[in-house]
Amino acid sequence: MNAPRLDRSPVTTSPTWAEVSLDALRQNFRAVRKHVGEGVNICAVVKADAYGHGAAVCARALETEGAPWFGVTGTEEALALRRARIKARLLLMTGIWKGEEDEAVANNLTPTVWERWHVERLEEAASKKQTVFPIHLKIDTGMTRLGASIDALPPICKAVASSSHLKLEGVSTHFASVRDPEKTLRQATLFEEALGILSAHRLAPALVHMANSAAILSRSETWKTMVRPGIALYGYSRTRAAGAAQPGDAGTLLHPVLSWKTRVIALKEVAAGNAVGYGGTFVTQAPTLVAVLPVGYADGFHRLLSNRGRVIVRGSYAPVAGRVSMDLTTVDVTGIAGVEVGDEVILLGQSNGKNIDAGEHARICETIPYEILCSISKRVPRVYLGGG
Repeated sequence: MNAPRLDRSPVTTSPTWAEVSLDALRQNFRAVRKHVGEGVNICAVVKADAYGHGAAVCARALETEGAPWFGVTGTEEALALRRARIKARLLLMTGIWKGEEDEAVANNLTPTVWERWHVERLEEAASKKQTVFPIHLKIDTGMTRLGASIDALPPICKAVASSSHLKLEGVSTHFASVRDPEKTLRQATLFEEALGILSAHRLAPALVHMANSAAILSRSETWKTMVRPGIALYGYSRTRAAGAAQPGDAGTLLHPVLSWKTRVIALKEVAAGNAVGYGGTFVTQAPTLVAVLPVGYADGFHRLLSNRGRVIVRGSYAPVAGRVSMDLTTVDVTGIAGVEVGDEVILLGQSNGKNIDAGEHARICETIPYEILCSISKRVPRVYLGGG
């Protein structure tokens, strides 16, 4: 057996790492901007650590590209970006919790509101600073999560309109399923009704937004004056995730930003009739060369990929052989010539015309690409390519 190769992944000594292409991220942002046109504002969603890509670094790259807004889940994510010296506007998409209003005002965060107490607490916080503070109002048009219902909207409007230190800068809703045209139309119709109620209370927010990635790519009538791309920025669209992107589809202009790689740390020559891994779910039918990889479900390589997933080794597909464990995964590299300890293995990415993306993992695991990307754990170092 040859000695292990000593070459390392870029900028890290870890045998498992993720490469994040900031050039691809910028290209995806430019594709979205071109698609919606210069007249539509873009709120780039970087919640959940930019879907596992690294919020601070991604936001810095997008801010340099001209992104004026970033969408985050809440105050803690926003403050982390402020500490990273991100100066763009930050939209708190799930609003504030009690006690966070002073931090929001002090750090120029923009909360989403939908209840009276949001308005009251933010009014008090803004009055302390003697400032007029912008807020965005969320309407529940059928997602049935956050947002003011149509019936609850008038008292909220009255509270906002009577506030001396708050300005309604934006109004939003969120689609439950852009794939369902009838439900999407019902939500859009309800949203228009809500805008009419706002107008009746002399509220005219400049930023009206409802389109997420799927709506951006397929329903131009929903773009309004701002859109909120999330998964599209990281290279995935509804059609790409389904494996059905067609030429001319805007989703085909997007490029996955993250590649996930590891190395072979051991090779086992296994005779026929031997079980591999926990539970012996894979039994060799012939002499088999098994490669051991230092990655497992604790890293985000899902256990449901056991005996179903695949990786790329030396430009060829190699199937997962046996159960994915917490820290290790075994793959069958029989028939792939020249495999050595230290060889690079692609978990997500492409090589030699072969490709594995988060959509493939999602189909196997019966989930969505979002979860696949967000599940890549913190113990996997991120290596950023293409500058800050």
